[in-house]
Amino acid sequence: MKKDLLTVHDLSLTEIEKIIERSAWLKKAQKGGIVHHPLRGKSLGMIFEKSSTRTRVSFEVGMYQLGGQALFLSPVDLQMGRGEPVSDTAKTLSRYVDGIMIRTFGQSMVEDLAKHATIPVINGLTDLHHPCQALADLFTVQEHCGALRGLKLCYIGDGNNMAHSLIEACVKVGMHVSLACPAGYAPDAGIMREAKQVAKQTGAEIGLTDDPKKAIKDADIVYTDVWASMGQEKEHALRVKAFAGYQVEEKLMQLANPKALVMHCLPAHRGEEISAAVIDGPQSVVFDQAENRLHTQKAILEMLMG
Repeated sequence: MKKDLLTVHDLSLTEIEKIIERSAWLKKAQKGGIVHHPLRGKSLGMIFEKSSTRTRVSFEVGMYQLGGQALFLSPVDLQMGRGEPVSDTAKTLSRYVDGIMIRTFGQSMVEDLAKHATIPVINGLTDLHHPCQALADLFTVQEHCGALRGLKLCYIGDGNNMAHSLIEACVKVGMHVSLACPAGYAPDAGIMREAKQVAKQTGAEIGLTDDPKKAIKDADIVYTDVWASMGQEKEHALRVKAFAGYQVEEKLMQLANPKALVMHCLPAHRGEEISAAVIDGPQSVVFDQAENRLHTQKAILEMLMG
């Protein structure tokens, strides 16, 4: 049976561990100039309804490095943009390419595509989930910290798609998660319920508060994201007001573990969700995160299309 990647929750612990292990091997091979072409002759269709830097470049370069090719498909390039049913697009692309990666708004779009496609579908980002980023983040943390189990990740800011996928990823591997979100901006209740069920099995702890100082105490990883994601630009002024006091800055970082990693999925707004001194400081690994999107997505492509 074909396998999709729609959410981190869908993956088993074994699959996550294999992706991280393979990411490390692929990174070492790429740095060592080892030619590795398991996807020679294969093609990935990349549907973008949201703009991107890291997702597009990492998937496109990743397919090239694995010996395959990637096709960039925007709404104006596809009949889907003129009203063709998602099911028809899925069935048609299944006859042409070997996999589909989609970066879009609604999670239902990804799920419909996967339902009707006979080839693997990868969620490159939706308003509800960002699984590829979260998996690359686990790889980044393991690179810097070694074992993942028992570490504490503190997420400060909007309970958005990034928060959702981080919650799912952390509880699967036995990492503790502490979130600080203003009232009205907490993570999805259903995702939190599912994660708490998984946490019971792995020994992970999940905490949610509106106090960043409480959440960040003794954290090993401090993570944040923009306050207004794509599609929320009109809410920017309102969100800046709501998130006052939630900036990851030097004074707040003093409450975390002295060697805590600083993470951000980028793009970042310095002076809003994070200060320039912190994101550009010695504890920041944001560009390791960005690079590791390439290696982890290559591991995912191998797993699903190899």
